[in-house]
Amino acid sequence: MVRIAYTPHNYQTFAADFIKRQQISAIFLDCGLGKTIITLSAVNDLLFDSFQAHRVLIIAPLRVASVTWPTEIQKWDHLSLLTYSVAVGSGMERKTAFMKQADIYIINRENVQWLIEESGVKFDFDTVVVDELSSFKSHQAKRFRALMKVRPRVKRIIGLTGTPSANGLMDLWAEYRLLDVGQRLGRFIGQYRTNYFAPDKRNGQIVYSYKPLPGAEQAIYAKIADITISMKSTDHLQMPELISSEYEVQLSDDELARYDELKADLVLRLPGGEVTAANAAALSNKLSQMTNGAVYDNNGGTVHIHDRKLDALEDLIEAANGKPVLVAYWFKHDLARISERLQKLHIPFLPLDTQESLRRWNAGELAVALVHPASAGHGLNLQSGGSAIIWFGLTWSLELYQQTNARLWRQGQTAETVVVQHIVAKDTIDGRMLKTLSAKDCTQAELIAAVKADLKI
Repeated sequence: MVRIAYTPHNYQTFAADFIKRQQISAIFLDCGLGKTIITLSAVNDLLFDSFQAHRVLIIAPLRVASVTWPTEIQKWDHLSLLTYSVAVGSGMERKTAFMKQADIYIINRENVQWLIEESGVKFDFDTVVVDELSSFKSHQAKRFRALMKVRPRVKRIIGLTGTPSANGLMDLWAEYRLLDVGQRLGRFIGQYRTNYFAPDKRNGQIVYSYKPLPGAEQAIYAKIADITISMKSTDHLQMPELISSEYEVQLSDDELARYDELKADLVLRLPGGEVTAANAAALSNKLSQMTNGAVYDNNGGTVHIHDRKLDALEDLIEAANGKPVLVAYWFKHDLARISERLQKLHIPFLPLDTQESLRRWNAGELAVALVHPASAGHGLNLQSGGSAIIWFGLTWSLELYQQTNARLWRQGQTAETVVVQHIVAKDTIDGRMLKTLSAKDCTQAELIAAVKADLKI
């Protein structure tokens, strides 16, 4: 691979310098701003210029750990001295990777607990990079607890994400507890709740959710501002216009009656089997399946409900007039039914689940690519393959939603516009999901704005 000369944007230099100055840094960068190369540039200087780093661990989502970080290290000329080892795969493969001599070791986040508690590998990393800090938002998760055990040994920690508070400000406590060991937002989650939140939805003594107290958001932002910078791509890059639209479909009276029956009674009896929803979360999952056109029965089979969204998808693909489209799906039966329809239409498509399918998409060889937000939400560069995404089924996760859209709406996109279309079943849970995503975005947008970096270089 021929290495490329690196000419950083001003904001990239600013962010890299911030990382080098700070023992603790939270870098909230929009997708496309280059958080990987920014961090690698800073780490490179810390290793070979100031000698403040000696052994570096990078924790990232699996595909990002396997592909994105190694690719970036190999790509840029100023990183030619960096050596790295990728610790993914089987336990033996991971242990072998840690036995190699390297400056940087890269591991996927699912194996953090294994590294610390089971591997036998000495945890002597003085610098840790947590790519997608938001994946450590749960203080009860095993990966969080494991990393907290060794946190005192780490001299410098760098947290990276574009979505720090995808589900609200409560997410921030665990993320900052990991970064500063509780200095800013408190050592205990109960203390954080008491200081900044009041019970919201509850049933007697059981509290289901919390809402910020008056002035709490500004107080939280002020607490974390000294170690946090945020940047939005629209502030620093010539981004294409982002156009979001809804393509509404109407269920028949019979289909809506089935939908309302399940919603009201939690049990829907169908000729193909019986579907039950034991609680509200399961119910919303079942309702979402129904709006997409099929639902799993109690035996794991699929019961067909309607083809409204498949027909709408066919219309949207035809309206694209040959331009490639990315289709986001959520359930496995969505993938199966979409694939069957595309095969009947003789439209070339592939799920984006292999390196070959990613290559073919970016090479413009596919009219349609099918992507699951959980597997493509982070780290994949898909902007070369097209500029339109269709959401066949929505997700409750703002993080996955924004990150999936950002696979196309990012630096390097050559189209003047990126179109995000949502196929929405009228009078169903689809509308509520879109509204909830919008409400979550308001909270996160306020956080981003509050700690936005003032670039004065």
